[in-house]
Amino acid sequence: MNQTSRLLLISNSTVHGRGYLDHVQEQIKMFLGDARKALFFPFALYDRDDYAAKAKSRFAAMGYGLESAHATDNPKKAIDRADALFIGGGNTFRLLKALQDRELLEPIRRKVKGGAPYIGSSAGSNVAGPTIKTTKDMPIVQPRSFDSLGLVPFQISPHYLDPDPNSTHMGETQEERILQFLEENETPVVGIREGAWMRDRKWRGHVERRNRRENFPARSGAG
Repeated sequence: MNQTSRLLLISNSTVHGRGYLDHVQEQIKMFLGDARKALFFPFALYDRDDYAAKAKSRFAAMGYGLESAHATDNPKKAIDRADALFIGGGNTFRLLKALQDRELLEPIRRKVKGGAPYIGSSAGSNVAGPTIKTTKDMPIVQPRSFDSLGLVPFQISPHYLDPDPNSTHMGETQEERILQFLEENETPVVGIREGAWMRDRKWRGHVERRNRRENFPARSGAG
């Protein structure tokens, strides 16, 4: 991770019994600090107007302004003038293709490496890694490549669920799919559990490496 990068990577935007971003409200407020206006990227969902309105209302409730990249005439200039960036969740393939088609990956990367706070949720967290190869989503569209922002030197697998030893489900677990990835790739993988988040180098979750699993303790106050 770049020394100047500031990242808050959230596994999921909603947890059972709570509203949109409720479980990470305090983390977002502490993380954003003096930033007053964020640029939102709603490209992971089909109805971008509705998604942007939802995010704008939620950020307003926390005391922040929010502009949506899809509604600006020049998203690259909007990136330059934003205090912070927020990429929301949805389908990771759709999100990455939209960022590629609009040539926004490098402007985002440059902005974050320059010190702007970056918040990702679900798919928005997944694209912070080198590629999107560890997403759980269906490939409903075809991006030109799987390469993403590369803001961290490891793959991210949001919505991580630990294997249930009492389950009768015979399908693959998320852990098994991550291990399959590691059979073909050297890049380590961080699984971010449901209701959890990572901030800068202080993360909650575990890293899967070839032939080795490293566990990290839960952060206090996590939803």
